[in-house]
Amino acid sequence: MISRPCLFIALLVTLASIAPASLATDYFQPQRQLIRNGVQAVLACNGLFTSHRTLEQVRKQELAYLQRFSANTEAGAMRVDKKLQRVTVGDALKGDAISAVFREGIGCVVMAPEQSAEDIPSLPELTLAPPAGDAAVLPWPMGDLVVDTPLPPEVDATALAAAADWAFDRDTPEQDTISLLVLHRGNIILERYAEGFDQHTRTRTWSTAKSIAATLIGMLVAEQKLALDEPLKLPWLPAMPAAESDPRDAITLRHVLHMSSGLYPVDSFDMEYANGSGLSYWAGASSVEGALQRGLVRKPGAFWDYENYDTLLAVYAMKRALGTEAYRTYPRKALLDKLGMRNTLVSTDRFGDFIFSSQVYTNARDLARFGQLYLQNGRWQGEQLLSPQWIDFIRTPAPATAEDGNFYGGQWWLVPDERKQEVPADAYSTAGNRGQFVIVVPSHDVVIVRRGLDYGEQGFDRWELTREVLKAVTASGSAQSRSSGSDS
Repeated sequence: MISRPCLFIALLVTLASIAPASLATDYFQPQRQLIRNGVQAVLACNGLFTSHRTLEQVRKQELAYLQRFSANTEAGAMRVDKKLQRVTVGDALKGDAISAVFREGIGCVVMAPEQSAEDIPSLPELTLAPPAGDAAVLPWPMGDLVVDTPLPPEVDATALAAAADWAFDRDTPEQDTISLLVLHRGNIILERYAEGFDQHTRTRTWSTAKSIAATLIGMLVAEQKLALDEPLKLPWLPAMPAAESDPRDAITLRHVLHMSSGLYPVDSFDMEYANGSGLSYWAGASSVEGALQRGLVRKPGAFWDYENYDTLLAVYAMKRALGTEAYRTYPRKALLDKLGMRNTLVSTDRFGDFIFSSQVYTNARDLARFGQLYLQNGRWQGEQLLSPQWIDFIRTPAPATAEDGNFYGGQWWLVPDERKQEVPADAYSTAGNRGQFVIVVPSHDVVIVRRGLDYGEQGFDRWELTREVLKAVTASGSAQSRSSGSDS
């Protein structure tokens, strides 16, 4: 007869012998393959039909990003249909083929694996007329006509050129700067592009889109259509029985904008390209359903966790506040057209919901306009588009970041405490994968836009760039003029 302790020990030995094999199994592999194929399809589709680059250029730069996945990036032949403006990657017989197709006014939309060319006409598009006038002859900032004038005396031309060289001449090919633009007091004092790019080239903003989304949400807060500290009141999934309350009802707009919803993490802890928003970004799943399907695991506001779906919950709240029709045109009518951001496309999933956590395509000049709006305390061409109170909110550290350096506000990044001796503490920045930065420095009246196609470790440091640019610009005394309402 075997004693209970011996039986227990035997059971532990048996479990130990099978545990490594179980742990080594990647049950997410089919999803990873769909996502891997979708990344290639989406980046190639937008590179070709949104950015108007050649397939050779796209393979060399946009798709260099695939090195970050693993050594195993073979995902089947890429098929480009120029007539349909569609790119497909993967094997339909295996069920892992993903297509992305360009749609007017939106950019490339990801199709579900089972969808075919017959489904393309049903995909969303946006056919709004462009803003009035010809950008080529309209003066900056509403147009692209820039008069060549001498630099002001407070700007050092030699130091400014050195900052540009610092940005472009990196000691690693993984840091690939494609454009750098600097505004001083609203005027372009530096604009440089890599070979193959110019002022019209649109590329993906990645998470810089989050800061644009937060701007639109701030406008709705000012209109009292949304409230920072009221529950989001979303139809969480799975739905709870009618008699029961859902603990997720405690989540407010402030919580999700602070990346502190308390919801189960799906885009962090090495799961970004296995489930979560990866399925809606790259594989045709619904971005809204995915965002609503996370359970609460922490008290809202208590823990900072960078999740794309937190942003998309706020965007879905925006949709519910506006209604479907107004929501479709709101980014253009309320913000982009008013700033002269003519080259900016906000993409959606195949259900028509904006992927405002990442998938916006634009150029350096449009992002400079966006940054200048913030530098001017929300005023543009005599109109108060964004309240100064909202700008104070996005620049105030999220409480959950206090122990780690107060580095994040409301969908904008702040100068961490340990860097405040290096760059002005009042600076703040958007940040997107592959090196997409819009940096606003009120104390120097400066906006810096850096676009990149970085890959690998992606070590480009936006605060070092800020330091280098500010070596060329004397601190400004014009904060009083900004607060009194001057604008470009």
